[in-house]
Amino acid sequence: MSAITTLNPKAESARQAQALAINISAARGLAEMLKTNLGPKGTMKMLVSGAGEIKITKDGNTLLHEMQVQHPTASLIARAATAQDDITGDGTTSIVLLIGELLKQADLYISEGLHPRIVAEGFELAKKESLNVLDKLKIPLKTNPIDREILVQIARTSLRTKLTLENADLLTEIVVDALLTLHEDGKPIDLNMVEIMEMMHRTESDSRLVRGIVMDHGGRHPSMPKALKNAYILTCNVSLEYEKTEVNAGFFYKNAEERDRLVSSERKFIDDRVQKILDLKKKVCGDDKTKHFVVINQKGIDPFSLDALAKEGILALRRAKRRNMERLTLACGGEAMNSLEDLTKDCLGYAEDVYEHVLGEEKFTFVEGCKNPKSVTILLKGSTKYIMNQLKDGVRDGLRSVVNAIEDGCVIPGAGALEIVTHQALTQYKEQVKGRARLGIQAFAEALLIIPKAVAQNAGHDQQDTIVKLQHEYANSKMPVGVDVTSGEPMDPKSAGIYDNYRVKKQLIHSSTSIATNLILVDEILRAGLSSLRPGAQ
Repeated sequence: MSAITTLNPKAESARQAQALAINISAARGLAEMLKTNLGPKGTMKMLVSGAGEIKITKDGNTLLHEMQVQHPTASLIARAATAQDDITGDGTTSIVLLIGELLKQADLYISEGLHPRIVAEGFELAKKESLNVLDKLKIPLKTNPIDREILVQIARTSLRTKLTLENADLLTEIVVDALLTLHEDGKPIDLNMVEIMEMMHRTESDSRLVRGIVMDHGGRHPSMPKALKNAYILTCNVSLEYEKTEVNAGFFYKNAEERDRLVSSERKFIDDRVQKILDLKKKVCGDDKTKHFVVINQKGIDPFSLDALAKEGILALRRAKRRNMERLTLACGGEAMNSLEDLTKDCLGYAEDVYEHVLGEEKFTFVEGCKNPKSVTILLKGSTKYIMNQLKDGVRDGLRSVVNAIEDGCVIPGAGALEIVTHQALTQYKEQVKGRARLGIQAFAEALLIIPKAVAQNAGHDQQDTIVKLQHEYANSKMPVGVDVTSGEPMDPKSAGIYDNYRVKKQLIHSSTSIATNLILVDEILRAGLSSLRPGAQ
């Protein structure tokens, strides 16, 4: 009987074999549920919220975030898996499968009397050897210029596991071109500079990359031009409307003339600001009808100011989002002005095309044709909300996979090749280890095979048959081989262009080993409420 019950008779406890069984059943339950999602041929899950909203996805991160996981052990694994996604952007489903399989393999030996600590030591040795194998399998990326083809292949590998084949191939090109536009040698890529804009309109195949900015609002005056070519853009954060004073003040006047003077002096303050913009427009554009002028302001513009700007043929947008102000100067050039004093041509950005697109009641303003954009927009189109969510999740993962590859400077052969090579290496390494810890290494090696097994099974092939073929092929050729999902036969991932991220695999091996080790070393689970701490509690 657990010692805790002496202190708290109401406490629930599970000891040793029972505690281990609870942990293993939770991990395997979660793994079995996500297993069918893995790989390009994985199936979808349909989530229905309490309000009846439907979400169809196969993205492990989305599933674990949206599901209400009640079991404490399953919740722990789900949190670790979503942390993997936050750090590397991928590998959520794989980490859940690997933790479940590590516990399953450990249970085979523990049930025969092997102490969990021995298994844990074996896991630790196997982890170190696996990381050595991972380093040996690295394929370095070419730089100066960066190898676009490999980036396309790694983005395609990531996206095909999340989306349909046609959508994945379309978004692959968009994702890679977006990041290559932003990439500068020696500087980290800021993914916040890639805006993902959704338009519920047409079909997914109409999605495209805009080398500039798309804003979800338009001009505020009916007389303003709807499309401009060869446009100079003033980005500013200046109020062009009458504002109340910060200090509460009262004004007294004796007659109507004094009131009129007061109103006109208040108006003159704003009119002078507008006049400075009009003067700059005349200075830059002159009488040249081919040159145009756009004002994008973070603060408000009142109707009188809008009218004055519209008469000069200026397109003015007010209350632009703060993040767009930063991105506009990166895309079009120029500076974001906080004051209208000393305006010069150098303060202005430039775009070949600025036009308004009306979709129902919504307006979108496109700023395209920038000279050297360092901020771009991925415009996603689709007919339904759940398709848009799928595309958005896919694009986010695709962007992360390409950034990971650029920052790592290398990639890893995919399609389960790493797991097959590591299994073989661990089987040989086991012979060098003395004592019972080698059983832990054996369990780790067998657990790794869950990834190629799941990929093969989800594609409709026999998992044992596929694994035997892969191991035989690797033993003969000594070249990394992966699963061909169409035939179930071994194939060379390099020639098929299937690559994984180095950091995703490294994080996967680290996280899954530490969590599985912690879970097998649990010999007592206590659920002790605080009620016993209060005197007279029932």
